[in-house]
Amino acid sequence: MTRLRGSLAYLLSRAERGVNKELGAALAAGGITVEQWRILQALADGRGHCMGDLARAALMPHPTLTKAVDRLVDRSLVYRGQDPDDRRKVAVFLADRARDMLARLEGELAEHQRRVVAAFGEERAAHLMRELEALASALHEEPQTKPQP
Repeated sequence: MTRLRGSLAYLLSRAERGVNKELGAALAAGGITVEQWRILQALADGRGHCMGDLARAALMPHPTLTKAVDRLVDRSLVYRGQDPDDRRKVAVFLADRARDMLARLEGELAEHQRRVVAAFGEERAAHLMRELEALASALHEEPQTKPQP
């Protein structure tokens, strides 16, 4: 067990589970899961997104995302349509019903964020978020194919 606590991957997963447990409880009021919330939030910018972009944004593998989007379509929370940038592609769009749901959940989500920040401390939470963003960016950078002059 002690070796696990020395693993960054383990500690990140443990922290994520703790945060998502409370987040899941807050989202249950709207009848959606954490994964569905990530999809809806990714679509909340008002633009349609192709499945590849949506999978990356929602942190989900394609097959899992497809099933989740199908369930959201069945609930009339999202719909599929023509990609505005490339008419050959299908995009997923946020339905008004989902936009209304997200607005209703806003207070509960803000309260969840306040509880997490209060538990960890505002300054530490802000620092942690910056560091996690930097770590995520560093791990997802694509290597350059040719040296820069």
